[in-house]
Amino acid sequence: MSTPPLPQPVPCVQAQPNWQRVDFISDLHLDAREPATFDAWALHMAHTPADALFILGDLFEVWVGDDTHDPFALQCIAVLKATAQRIPVYFMCGNRDFLVGNALLNATSMQALSDPTVLDFGSADRANPTRILLSHGDALCLDDHDYLAFRAQVRQPDWQTAFLAKPLADRQAYARNVRNTSEARKQSHLNNPNSTGYADVDTQAAIAWLIAADAQVLLHGHTHKPAVHDLGQGLSRWVLSDWHADAKPPRLETLSWLRQKAQSPTRGLCRLPLSAV
Repeated sequence: MSTPPLPQPVPCVQAQPNWQRVDFISDLHLDAREPATFDAWALHMAHTPADALFILGDLFEVWVGDDTHDPFALQCIAVLKATAQRIPVYFMCGNRDFLVGNALLNATSMQALSDPTVLDFGSADRANPTRILLSHGDALCLDDHDYLAFRAQVRQPDWQTAFLAKPLADRQAYARNVRNTSEARKQSHLNNPNSTGYADVDTQAAIAWLIAADAQVLLHGHTHKPAVHDLGQGLSRWVLSDWHADAKPPRLETLSWLRQKAQSPTRGLCRLPLSAV
């Protein structure tokens, strides 16, 4: 499958000169059945010293429309709104919450991000000019043919309009079926000794996107494989961690950009466990 084309010009967010720290998170898969992860996220949102926060998809385990106002959804909305009143919060949809719409964005004061979007630190840190290309990452998993076919279908405006017109109960039943199918697929991979696991981001596609966007770093989630990949040519790919408070050990971290402070060698991107906030 060919690399998906980038819009030209690529959407861009200009980092503000006063931003000392920027947090990036993704793949929290918030779910009422996992309260410990929600609690860790809510605490971080209330107390992070970041000057801006970028959520790069799959904040929710599933989102079937902005009329989903069950008690847990209302809790999430309250946390997002409180944070966005304190610092800018940017939201990019993922493969589980691609139906987040304007109603939720308006209710929480989050700012929508296109996938992909460039975050330009050039004017914010002249000693270390950097353009970071932000993406959820799923569009670049070119070997995951079944998923990309599904993605192409559900990202169509006509499909989304028809789906959102269905009763909420029907949408929730559809989401449960999709989630169960995904879990069954995951278990199949785990139980198959010959499985190579889920498809990862395609290296050549990542390089092509970075060159087209004039960016040095691709930062994404989706794969649940936190790592830093050297792509050559001064390019790299940073992968966000998923969040799971009940895992052994817990997976709870932000990927953060830090401006260099006086008498401190720390600058640029780094991984921070929640205990470091």
